[in-house]
Amino acid sequence: MQLTAEQEAVRDVVREFAEEEVRPYASECDEEQSFPEEVWDKLAELDLTGLTVPEEYGGYDADPMTYAIVNEELAYGMLSVATALSVHGLATSCIAEFGSEDIKEAWLPEMATGRPIGAFALSEPNAGSNPAEMDTEARREGDEFVINGKKQWITNGQRSDVIILFAKTDRDDPGSITQFLVPKDEVSGLEVGKKEDKLGLRASDTTTLMFDDVRIPAEYQLTEEGRGLSAAFHILTGGRIAIAAQSTGLAQSALDEALQYAQDREQFDQPISDFQTIRHKLADMQTSITASRLLTREAARKRAEGDVQATSFAASQAKYFASEAAMDVTNEAVQIHGGYGYTTDFPVERMYRDAKILTIYEGTSEIQKKIIARNLLD
Repeated sequence: MQLTAEQEAVRDVVREFAEEEVRPYASECDEEQSFPEEVWDKLAELDLTGLTVPEEYGGYDADPMTYAIVNEELAYGMLSVATALSVHGLATSCIAEFGSEDIKEAWLPEMATGRPIGAFALSEPNAGSNPAEMDTEARREGDEFVINGKKQWITNGQRSDVIILFAKTDRDDPGSITQFLVPKDEVSGLEVGKKEDKLGLRASDTTTLMFDDVRIPAEYQLTEEGRGLSAAFHILTGGRIAIAAQSTGLAQSALDEALQYAQDREQFDQPISDFQTIRHKLADMQTSITASRLLTREAARKRAEGDVQATSFAASQAKYFASEAAMDVTNEAVQIHGGYGYTTDFPVERMYRDAKILTIYEGTSEIQKKIIARNLLD
């Protein structure tokens, strides 16, 4: 799918940045479970922290294709960085699309510069794939909302300064889910839980958020009462395109490592890339990546056209296929490396661990298949 000259220029800049400024940190950050803040600041210098912020508020206002390209190239360098940026983008998207003019003017210009950092709080311990079952409540008291509940699996949970929160205004009514903005520094009663010790994506901070009589001004309500869940699904459609793009970037990174290793590693007096078994693996990996990239870009094109149903269908196909492909490609990359692929001396071990989350967050593969089938049958 042909890119514009501007999109190609963005791709080239971000690709160089990912290779030179992101990838070198990946192994160390994974081992130490620490996020590279210096990389985040450089992302801000490139205007990438304002990708989903409109130009009038100081942002880049990227079209869906450009947003996908940036996510793919950053994930090539380090998936944790791409994930942190995409979640920040979810937060700025929510404010840009649903916030009042005062909210937009107060938050978007600074968020476009990378600080404050945004988080997106939808999932709960007992409400993951079905967020309608959430228990978190935001009860109206005069000119304030009082929030009680617990959110889980929150990316940027520790690093964030502003949280896009989804809560019921009536705990017993699933139809009352509403979207709010919660500024960490302005409230009391908000506790950030421990950072999860995860299989992969270890440089990204994932925490729980606990709300105990947290009070926010009523003007921090972003959507009309009961419109929060539909708003979340709308924003997450764009997020799923980003995850598909990240899956493609991670898979491409694993293939490149496997390709280089297969040409360097010799057995039986010849490079292992001369063996048909290895060649077939590489061919399958390349084909899966190409298909993932095309599905992702088709979903981005549909989103740019503004067709909501077609975008949902295309985004779920892209996210499902590309995330599963990333699992397959990273698995084969480890296999091509043999015993070395099972050690931390080579990056494919980390990539293999990172890939699994792509089939889970922002809608599991099972949820994506449900959406795809529903679109077919309806």
